[in-house]
Amino acid sequence: MTSRATVLVVDDDPVLLAVVEHKLKGCGYRVVTAADGALGLSQARAEKPDIIVLDMMMPTLDGRQVLNELQADSALASVPVIVLTARRGEQDVIEALQRGDYLAKPFSPDELVARIARLISKPQRV
Repeated sequence: MTSRATVLVVDDDPVLLAVVEHKLKGCGYRVVTAADGALGLSQARAEKPDIIVLDMMMPTLDGRQVLNELQADSALASVPVIVLTARRGEQDVIEALQRGDYLAKPFSPDELVARIARLISKPQRV
């Protein structure tokens, strides 16, 4: 893949960030990372990514708060989000699927790449 799509990865686990960043860069993506929800929201506004990979349980702003802020921002409301989380409750899954996709931790980096490629190739929602 020779994509130069920008992927914003927001997670407070530095090991997960490093693994995902390495995998995505190896697949040709431009990767921007953030270690908490507030920084992730700031990066989203500055970078205007093609897709966001978002952890739900983080300090400062949690994933749900970030999702609400993204949805309220007309420049970011249509950016697909893949929620990465250990939460497996029905409501958590439904909310994630309404914004893009859901991937439970632990997860396969190859599966994440496939989901990113699928969501980026879809026409943008208006």
